[in-house]
Amino acid sequence: MLHVFSRPQSAVPAVSAIAVTAGEASPDVILINRIAAGDKVAMQALFARHRTSVYRWLLRFVSSEALAEDLLSNVFLDVWRQADRFEGRSSVSTWLMSIARYKALSVRRGRADEELTEEIEATIADVADDPEVALQKKNRGEMLRRALTGLSTEHREIIDLAYYHDKSIAECSEILGIPAATVKTRMHYARKKLAELVEDA
Repeated sequence: MLHVFSRPQSAVPAVSAIAVTAGEASPDVILINRIAAGDKVAMQALFARHRTSVYRWLLRFVSSEALAEDLLSNVFLDVWRQADRFEGRSSVSTWLMSIARYKALSVRRGRADEELTEEIEATIADVADDPEVALQKKNRGEMLRRALTGLSTEHREIIDLAYYHDKSIAECSEILGIPAATVKTRMHYARKKLAELVEDA
């Protein structure tokens, strides 16, 4: 749950460094501008827009719902404190994923002795599916989940970002802190390995 944050008045910038006209700004950037000016309602709106995707991204790293919730609060606390530093060089969602990844990796480094397990979003059957189709979807989802756990951490990250979060090569590059060429290479080998694992399942 998002805490209600307070900020000393002296820390509220008079004009956000990323202020742009409403016609040019995305809804997320408008919210970031308002957050930088101390708008708690805007903070709640941004949280509502991105909490699910950021939480799922965190959960894949830490494999603990309670820890993912704690990290989620920390991510948005950072947003509240650093909104005026957002420069708009990437989308707000990419910025959030980068913050979340940094925090999750910090926790993982502190828990290196614990086994990291993968939590993959369950396949949800369409309400219009008959029982046989629903079962086939469930089986495919389970097969994919098992295959994904067989990938390396680097390859799981790429598949997760590209397919579960619809991130572009450039966005993956920024979130992971690696060159775009490396993203493409990892994507190629991740797809190849995933296909082998699914075929052998």
